[in-house]
Amino acid sequence: MKIRLVFAVFLASAPLLAQTAAIPPAVKAAETSIDPEKIRAHVRFLADDLLEGRGPGLRGGELAAKYIATQFALYGLKPGGDNGTYFQQVDFFGMTVIRDKTTFSLAPAKGSAMPLAFGPDYVVNNPRHTPIVDMDAPIVFVGYGVTAPEYKWDDYAGIDVRGKVVLIVVNDPPSDDPAFFGGKAMTYYGRWTYKYEEAARRGAIGALLIHRTDLASYPWSVVQNSYSGEITFLASNANPQLAARAWISHDVADRLFAAGGLPNTDAEIDAAGKRGFKAVELPIHLKAHIESTVRPYQSPNVIGILPGLSTPFISPCNPGWVCDPMPSGKDQAVLYTAHYDHLGFIPGMPGDNIYNGAADNATGCGILLELARAWASIPQAPPHSLIFASVTAEEQGLLGSEYLGQHPPIPAAQIALDLNYDDIQPFGDPLETKVDGAERTSFYPTVQATAKRFGLAIVPDAHPEAGHYYRSDHFSLARAGVPAFSIGQGTLFTGHDAAWGLAKEDDYTAHRYHNFSDNYTPDMDFTGNAKLARFGLELGWEAITAPATVTWRPGDEFEPARKRSLAAP
Repeated sequence: MKIRLVFAVFLASAPLLAQTAAIPPAVKAAETSIDPEKIRAHVRFLADDLLEGRGPGLRGGELAAKYIATQFALYGLKPGGDNGTYFQQVDFFGMTVIRDKTTFSLAPAKGSAMPLAFGPDYVVNNPRHTPIVDMDAPIVFVGYGVTAPEYKWDDYAGIDVRGKVVLIVVNDPPSDDPAFFGGKAMTYYGRWTYKYEEAARRGAIGALLIHRTDLASYPWSVVQNSYSGEITFLASNANPQLAARAWISHDVADRLFAAGGLPNTDAEIDAAGKRGFKAVELPIHLKAHIESTVRPYQSPNVIGILPGLSTPFISPCNPGWVCDPMPSGKDQAVLYTAHYDHLGFIPGMPGDNIYNGAADNATGCGILLELARAWASIPQAPPHSLIFASVTAEEQGLLGSEYLGQHPPIPAAQIALDLNYDDIQPFGDPLETKVDGAERTSFYPTVQATAKRFGLAIVPDAHPEAGHYYRSDHFSLARAGVPAFSIGQGTLFTGHDAAWGLAKEDDYTAHRYHNFSDNYTPDMDFTGNAKLARFGLELGWEAITAPATVTWRPGDEFEPARKRSLAAP
């Protein structure tokens, strides 16, 4: 019979799921033990040059995975991977463009072809796992490349793009109305991943995304660096795939529109954001020859489990706890996630050629490991399981977490909540937290109450147009139906004003994000990382002792996926 641990003291008169169990002394002691210097030690190692940027399927990535698995074993967590190991192996194809053998040119109907330079002008990859792609296809401008029936918006209406190359604006159609494409906040329709997926579903052979810094929320250098090495794809993905997924710079887009007899890029972007926009085929072909090396490989998600009383691992009620029967007979686990991969290194490049990824995301791994250690130090088993998953290939499009969502260690219906940590800057003691997406769940009142106890003001995303909810691993779990969000920090820190924090954040985005300079330095202050770990521990405790399981709010875009998971046998 499934057993639920119910601590005897609850805060009275709180609403459902905002009702907060008094934190037992053993849990509080574990929380107090969370140490910023232990987080520092993990970050220092994971961001060391020895790990060569933690590229998935490469030596450095394997070292990182083995390090994390070793920590899980030392803490006494049960293996949650394949065949009694901590490793959930994922099959990938790595594609690396051979630059000196790859050519791109815009060929107008009248006039000379315009050759483009890989890096300054464009980047491209081939997700079809073939070493050579050749194309000579017309370019069709499809605006934002969005088909959204709920908003009565279809950029592909009246146009056939089969066998053609689509030219697409990044982000959503502009809106100030939260009920229309999320207002200022980006929806999934604005993400480049959606745009490539929709273009492939429409039968296009290639796609060119127009980069503009304000719409993408990062400079062209981030695009260049992100596509400068190997790009990874899930081997098991059976969905339609483009032969060429590309970005072009704003300057190249200007040249393209001019050759097509249209106004400049900004004018075309403005026109595409208005109702009545019609896709148009330009009198220009993309002529491309793309050569790539193809590397089939495996890279693991690393999974450790602290079994709860409601799992087959443990059946008796521990002394000192109050237990009663659990009618559903199912676990309601809390999952903690953080990706361990980064962008690897550039072979043969002189100088610093390693993307060390200290903030992104050695910090999240350090928090995850310290949470695992703290939870495992509690002598009593928790009422429900705690799962710790450090996932691979996040930087390649959330691929490791996508696989985890499709193949969770326990059924998705038995995971009550995913709490994700990604890129927690070591700036000191935060007075604000960002929990974007928590408000979409029934757990939000508890999040609010817990944040208040920690002296953390919940603040909205300072850059909602960047679509951060769709850019980290919690999104993969949300797509599988699991209520999920990331725990982050705002811009207000002890001893500083908000302008200081915003300037630090903007400086990181401009100079270190996805760059060789995201390195560990001794002056990093991990006080805030430890604070957010403690915050996450209490949220986890409250989720596994809640009187009802966490759900998505009615009408949320992920509610149907949750219902499907709950209905599964």
